[in-house]
Amino acid sequence: MSPYTALFFLFALAVTVFASPIGTQGDALVEKRSRTGRGTWFNVGLGACGKTNKDSDKIIAISSKIYGSGGYCDKITANGKSATATVRDECPSCGANDIDMSPSLFQELGDLDTGVLSVSWDFTN
Repeated sequence: MSPYTALFFLFALAVTVFASPIGTQGDALVEKRSRTGRGTWFNVGLGACGKTNKDSDKIIAISSKIYGSGGYCDKITANGKSATATVRDECPSCGANDIDMSPSLFQELGDLDTGVLSVSWDFTN
């Protein structure tokens, strides 16, 4: 096998692996790709997932465009900091990659008075 054939094979294998979906959660496809958008905060309560949370819980609401049945763990990064949260709500007013965070989660990444952060996040499972 020539070195070029071996290199092409490894490249094709890598593309196949990275193009494969990570898994599913309910009816929603869980993609392992980073998303960048706006992060805001809201006072939580009964969310679209049917669970009641408190402001001290680490939860997020994701855009209606990608909302699934909930229960995903997400890794969120902002200002060089990171935190882990669980999707528990839907955010109809959010852009596709925007998230709405509980106050306690937002405070791990920035000051509530800031109101809006630039965030990068992805599904971790």
